[in-house]
Order: sequence, then structure tokens, then C-alpha cells
Amino acid sequence: MNSLLHVHLLSRKFDEMKEVFSRMEKYARPDTCTYNILINACCLNGHLDDAWNLFDEMQRRGLKPDSVTFGTSNALCMELKINEAFKLKEDMGMIYNVHATTFVYEVMIGGLCRIVIYNNLLSGLFKAGRQDEAFGVFEEMDSNGIQPDTTTYNVMINQFCEVKYFESAYRVLKEMPDKGCKPNVITFNMLIDMLCKDGKWSEANDDLFEGIPRQGCKPDVVSYRTLFDGLCGGLQLEKASFIFDEMIFKGYVPHSVSIHKFVSGLCQGEDIKLLLRVLNSLAKGNAIDEDTWLMVVSRVYQEDNHELSITSQLRDTLLL
Repeated sequence: MNSLLHVHLLSRKFDEMKEVFSRMEKYARPDTCTYNILINACCLNGHLDDAWNLFDEMQRRGLKPDSVTFGTSNALCMELKINEAFKLKEDMGMIYNVHATTFVYEVMIGGLCRIVIYNNLLSGLFKAGRQDEAFGVFEEMDSNGIQPDTTTYNVMINQFCEVKYFESAYRVLKEMPDKGCKPNVITFNMLIDMLCKDGKWSEANDDLFEGIPRQGCKPDVVSYRTLFDGLCGGLQLEKASFIFDEMIFKGYVPHSVSIHKFVSGLCQGEDIKLLLRVLNSLAKGNAIDEDTWLMVVSRVYQEDNHELSITSQLRDTLLL
């Protein structure tokens, strides 16, 4: 049966292969060789999802993949499914004790180079102000069968953010999942920065920053600093205070310029308790400097009825 399957594979008679395989299960148990032939057929026919399903099925049947099975990484890389290809390579060694051949590595490197070259070209053209050519390269990728990855879309989003094409940036963000690309934290950081610079702080905080975990990502130090800087620059002090608390808890130190704006804004307000709490957090995070300290002391002693307890809190903070 395997020989017959192989003959149909060479002739690319994929429908006949399905028929042979369905009959085969009635008379004989498929082995690793059987699945290798079928997986190869799926890859040749461009049905990579079916190839993965067959790979999973053979493992459920207790069949051990061999070096021929893992040669499917060739097709994966040609389709630029690089992450899947490297995961497959890792499984080869760690789970099945099968090691990749030189050819497999060459294919992986080739797949990586193709997408990296296009991404670098796109980025370079945008930086040079040659937008029309960059968009032409992006279209060329599709015509050449090269699927854009997350980095490709991030380059596009970054460009739209630079020129403040908000709708275009959001359109690319929404398009990514449809194209099989998952946005990463860099994607969201660029959009948050764009919105903050445009004064759209609520949208940056409520829609994007709060939505990052729902996209399977985690905000990083850049996410927090970008949003905090934007909120402080826009004197959105109440929202900034919540972000500030999270940053201190996670060990993320805000930029000194933003700290000064934040504390200065609080000094101009009426909430002395919040001001002292922020000062205490800054001291614990070793993020308070002399100018910030003097600013707070001056503000507290402007109160006509400053209480002894407030003075004590200032003293305790200084001693931290």
C-alpha cells in the first residue's frame, strides 16, 4: 500500500491517495512511512494545516516520527511559518531524539533570510521617505508568495504612526489576525505612543493598554513608561497615579522628566495625601531626587494649617 501511495505522490494524484489511504485502514495498519508520504503530499499541495493534523494523528497512534517526517520543515519554511518550523526542530531533538540534517537547517535559514530582507527593505524605504516604493514592496511580497510576519506589519504601523494616519494604523492592526499574524507588545506600544502624542489619553489607556492582555500579550516596561509619559505630559494625573502605582509594584522606574511633571502637577493640586503617597513610593523605588523633594516640601509648607502628621510623613520619607 505504501508503494502505491508513493506512486500516486510522484504523479501528484492526491485524490487517489486519499482513496487508497481510506481503503488501507480496513486491511493494514498505517506506519510511519505511510504518514510521511501523506504529509509530503499535503505539503506539496500547500495544505500545511492538513500536514500538521496528520503529524498529530500519527503521534496519537503511537508512531514515532523520523528524519523524513521532520523534512516537512522544508515546506513550513517555504511558506514562512518559521516559528512552527523551529518548534518542529526542537521536538526532533528533545522528544524524538532525531536531529536535523544540514539541508533542514539550510531551508530554515533561507526562509528566515527572505522575510528579514523584505522587512529591512520596507523599513529602509520608509525611513528614506520613499513611501510609494515601500508600499510597492509590500504588495510584491504577496505576489511572490511571501507572507508578511508580525515584524512586517509593525513596520507598516510604525510608519502610519509617524505620519499620524490613525485609521490606517488601526486598519493594519485589525488586519493582522485575519492574515495569521498575532500583534505583539511592540505593536501596541507604537499605537499607545501615537495616541498619547495626539492627546487621546483615554483611548490609549482604556482601549489599548488595558486590552493588551486580551490579545495574549503582557505590557512591558516600555508600555508603562510610554503611557505614563503621555498621561503626565497631558496632566492626566489621576490616571497617571494608577499607572504609577503599577509601575512601582513591578519595579519599573518612570523617566525622571515624567516624574517631575507628575509631582509638579500634584503639587499644584489639592490632594496632599496623594502627593505624599507618591513621594513615599518614589523614595522606596530610589527614584526621588533633590529637586523633587524640595518641590514637595515647598508645597506642603504652603498650607496654612499644615499638620504635624504631614511633617512627620515628610521626615519619615526622607529617612527611607
